[in-house]
Amino acid sequence: MEEEKLKHHQRINDILLGPLERPALAWLAKKMPGWITPDWLTGIGLFAAVLICISFWLTTYNKNFLWLVTFGILLNWFGDSLDGSLARYRHIERPRYGFFVDHVTDTLSEILVFVGLGLSPYVDFRVALIGLIAYLNISILVYLIMVTKGVFQISLWKIGPTEIRVIGILANIGIYFSNNPKLPAPFGQFTYYDVVIAGLGLLLLIFFFYQAVTTGIDLSAQDNYTRDRREQRAIAKQNRRERKESEKQQRRARKQQRVAKKTPGDVTNPVN
Repeated sequence: MEEEKLKHHQRINDILLGPLERPALAWLAKKMPGWITPDWLTGIGLFAAVLICISFWLTTYNKNFLWLVTFGILLNWFGDSLDGSLARYRHIERPRYGFFVDHVTDTLSEILVFVGLGLSPYVDFRVALIGLIAYLNISILVYLIMVTKGVFQISLWKIGPTEIRVIGILANIGIYFSNNPKLPAPFGQFTYYDVVIAGLGLLLLIFFFYQAVTTGIDLSAQDNYTRDRREQRAIAKQNRRERKESEKQQRRARKQQRVAKKTPGDVTNPVN
């Protein structure tokens, strides 16, 4: 994608916690020391995802590591949310590089977090993978909409990455104090955290199919309009070409008529 398109794309981040998050990020960007760069913050976000993954795995031995998971979620928010805000505040944006690196690290972070969940004693690994697939589906859809429509839609029905982090923190607190109770089901036994991840995954999949269908319909209408306009321009161009050719033939015919009229008068009378 061209740099100008990345600079001037429409950014939709209409999240539930936006009125709190946006002023906080603006304040943090203003207070960041000069040696902290957006790349540093991106690295902090990725490090936090590694910390979350390892901490979830360590909860197999001690559930107190859930507090380290919660710290990792907060640290991930700090690095992942602030890197772009800091770049825009300092006017040091690198649209193509920033877009690429930010979303590569986001993808790695998502994989690390859900794999960590699956390695913990609280979530069935299969359920964690379903959650990962649903989250990656949404990420891919967001990037496709960005490329095809120039709209970078971070929020989905007032829910964005920040709200999902809050849900994760609340779920951690819930299972810490409730010991992750088992919930019987017709097709097996699941835990409280399984239900949270499965519910989140179902919500994301519903949005994926809804947004995919509505965006497809919208793009089809836009392309049909563009095609019709292109065909109309082609027809108008052909009509102009035919009109010019007709006018050219008419001029040629009039010229021939004038020559034909002049020819009899040019004959010299014979000498008597």
